[in-house]
Amino acid sequence: MIKRIVKMSFKQENIEAFKTIFKTDWEKIKGFDGCEHVELLQDTKNPQIFFTYSLWQSEEHLNKYRNSELFNGVWAATKVLFNAKPEAWSVKSLLF
Repeated sequence: MIKRIVKMSFKQENIEAFKTIFKTDWEKIKGFDGCEHVELLQDTKNPQIFFTYSLWQSEEHLNKYRNSELFNGVWAATKVLFNAKPEAWSVKSLLF
């Protein structure tokens, strides 16, 4: 299982546009082969900062999504709204 966290920061005037994009495509992303979960989070101190948190069956599934027409469309519409470079991490749980 791969956990993907993406941090995005938006211009204030673009926040509603981003929420609309995410709301429109959320079901499609969630339904993509290998996606177990996806959610949108907003920073409690800075409302311009958002995170997506998603769970993927494998790195291969995540990469298929990242190379898909769906991702390319969502990303093209989203990236023009940023006010800073996004950051992304793929992580896995460690049990001690």
